[in-house]
Amino acid sequence: MDDVEKKLQELGIELVSAPDPMANYVSVQKAGGLWFFSGAGPFVNGKPSMFGRLGENLTTQQGYEAARLAGINLLAILKRELGGDWSRLKQIVKVQGFVNSTNDFMEQPQVINGVSDLFGQVLGERGRHARTAVAVNTLPFGIPVEVEMIAAVEE
Repeated sequence: MDDVEKKLQELGIELVSAPDPMANYVSVQKAGGLWFFSGAGPFVNGKPSMFGRLGENLTTQQGYEAARLAGINLLAILKRELGGDWSRLKQIVKVQGFVNSTNDFMEQPQVINGVSDLFGQVLGERGRHARTAVAVNTLPFGIPVEVEMIAAVEE
């Protein structure tokens, strides 16, 4: 589906290499037409690129950008698993966002909008999804955001 690649290009997003798992798990578990994606964070070239906690040393906007970068990594994994054939993607079904934040930080939904907005921009209606945005007191490597997703894919 050329429109996804065109939209990525318009947004200045290059889906270079999809990040590999960093422990004993797989990036995607496929159960028929539903694909369950492991958590992705704000990584660049396989390494965390943002650190911190929302409400402590990061702003909501910085969290939004971290979530957007996590979404870019999820799209890179999705593209790899689709073999580049975006036409097989039916729908992003669900997004779960985990925000490393202080007890008094209450803007987790605005942070996870970084990935939701990205999916809408790149995938249109197929990017609209159900969503959860929750606070956690820490994340691996000290990253501010981790995002999982479930996608419906044509088998």
